Formats: sequence, structure tokens, C-alpha cells
Amino acid sequence: PPNPLELTTPDPLLPRSPKDKQPLTPQESQKLEAALDELNQQATTTLQTGDRITAFDIWNRELRLRRYLGPLAEVQALSRVGDIAWRENERQEVQYITQRLQLIQKEAQSQKTTADLQLLQALGQAYQGVRSPKEALQVYDQVLAAVRQQGDTTAEVNTLKTIGELHLGWFDYPAAAATYEQLLTFASSRGDRANEIAYLQQLAYIYKQANQPEKSVKIRNKLAEVYQQENNMIQLVALKQAIGSDYEALARENPSLLQEAFKNYEEAYTTAWQSQQFVRAGEILQKLIALYRSQGQVEEALQASQILLQAEERSANFYGLMNAYDQIGQLHLQRKDYPQARTAFQKGLEIAQQLNYDEAYFTQQIQKTSGQSSQ
Repeated sequence: PPNPLELTTPDPLLPRSPKDKQPLTPQESQKLEAALDELNQQATTTLQTGDRITAFDIWNRELRLRRYLGPLAEVQALSRVGDIAWRENERQEVQYITQRLQLIQKEAQSQKTTADLQLLQALGQAYQGVRSPKEALQVYDQVLAAVRQQGDTTAEVNTLKTIGELHLGWFDYPAAAATYEQLLTFASSRGDRANEIAYLQQLAYIYKQANQPEKSVKIRNKLAEVYQQENNMIQLVALKQAIGSDYEALARENPSLLQEAFKNYEEAYTTAWQSQQFVRAGEILQKLIALYRSQGQVEEALQASQILLQAEERSANFYGLMNAYDQIGQLHLQRKDYPQARTAFQKGLEIAQQLNYDEAYFTQQIQKTSGQSSQ
């Protein structure tokens, strides 16, 4: 079917024939605008009654007539109705509006003079409304070039933010990272600490999602310095733990980085302990113990497990305490130290009996160590 937004049939709301190319007078424009606002209200009410077809027929009439108020007024109306059409899953309507936006954009770019900045910004927003990221980004690149030419740094930052959010919303992590790196440079050069932290956090998230631990580590280490300076221990602990995980991932290909993983996990649990974040300290110690065990460092794993016991006691995590005793028992078994293993499993059983959970398992482990120690 033809695009209803391109129909040129005469409309009684127009003060004169569409063939008359003379622009409307201010009084005529004002009268038409009021009538079109009424049409918008009428369409909104009709949609609320469930009559979608009639509602969008009314909106299409409104949109056809908005062009007589100039391209900016038309694009703003297309943006509004496009967003509604997308939310109502009216795909054909979304297509009509997108086609019309593309035509307006083409006309604006064909002008010898630079396209109006306000119109470009409205076009970008309208493309976002109809979920056309490619077209939106093309427009915002033009906006960015224009505001840079004007030397408007505030508008430049706001445009970069919009571009970054668009890339991120459509999971284009490399492009999002490039945009937020620009924003970070801006914030750092201006001493804008609040935004610097926000961009570092966003970049850490992006590099994690993009599975780029090398870049993630670099950004997170910068962020750790900021948290250290601000004495933000809660954020610092979580970050150090994340850096430890990044280094652990990197060490699979470069084993020399394993020490960095140990170092960051140790700093994370030490900071957590000092700031009385015992639950978090327990979580980090579990990761540290697993890493020690994977490297066959049983003695170090046992030492960390003793600290884990204290962390679980202080956070009153009885399940965690029971599991810590089990872990200690298993580590002693590795060392063939059966009496120590049995002691750990007996303590685990005592907690299991209080919790009424996994008693049979601990009883079995005790029997197993008793059998082995008597051999």
C-alpha cells in the first residue's frame, strides 16, 4: 500500500490548496497547529478505547499536515507517533514513519547550506524512537561534527553520551568503548571526577561484556586508584575481586600473570576484613582457595581456609562455616593427614546436625578417614 504520509489529497484543515506553494502566515500556522494538537489528542483517546486502526489513521492525517508547519515540527511529531507505533507493535506504521524521516533527512542534506542542527538532533531522536540505530548514528555523527565546529564542548559531550548509549543499547561493544574512551579523556582533562568515575565504570562493564580482560584490567586499575583516594572501601573490595578474576582469566594464556590474580584477591579480602565486610571477605577467600588448589598449593589453601573459618563465623554464615570445614577436611586428605581431616569433618558434622543438613555426608567422610588412618 502507498505510504499514507505521502498522500497529497486536499484537507479541510488546510487554509488553501496544497498546490499553493506560499508559506502559511503566522496566524494560519497558529490555527493549524491548534487543530493538529486536537487531532493528536483525539488519536490518543481513540487508541485508549482499543481502536488502533482509527487511531493511527488520525495520527497519519496529523502527520501529513504537520509538514506545513516546517520540517522541525514534522520531525518532532513523527518522533512522537513513531515511538507509540513501535510500542504498539505497529510495524507497518513504523516503516511509513522511517521512510518519511529518511526523505526529510535526504532533503535537509541536499541543501547547499549545512543542515539545521536542531533538525538533525530531532531526526536522531526520531530514529531512536522507531529503533533505527544505524540511521540515528549517521545523524548523530553529523551533529557531533557540527557542535565540534562550533566549539560547543557541552553539546559535544552530550552527543557523545547519546552515541555511546546507542552503541551500548545495540551491543556494539567496540564502538561503545571507543566513544566512552573519548568521554573519559574529556572528563579527565577537565578534572570532572564524578563523570570520570562514571565513564570508568561504564568502560569496565563494556570490556567485561566484550570479553577483553586486558583492557578491563587497565580500566579497573584506574578505577581502583580513584576508590582508594576517596576511601570508598565497599567499591574498592568489589573491584579488586573483579581485577583478580580478570588476571585469573588472562593467566590461562599467560601464567606469569597468576601472581597478579593472587595479589588482587589477597588485597580484596584484606580490605574487606579491615572494613568488616565479612560476607564479601568469605566470597573472595573461596576464590583464592580455589586458585591455590588449582595450582596444587595445598599449604596456602589451608592457611586461607583458616581465615575463611573466621570470616564465616563473624558473618554468622553457618552453611559457609560447614562448607569451610569440609574444604579443610578435603585439603588434609590431600596431604594424607587423616587425623586432622577427621577433626575437620567432625566439626562440620556438628554444624550439619544443627542445620539438619548433609549429616550423612559428613558421617561418611569421618568413617572414610577413620578407615584410612587405621591402615
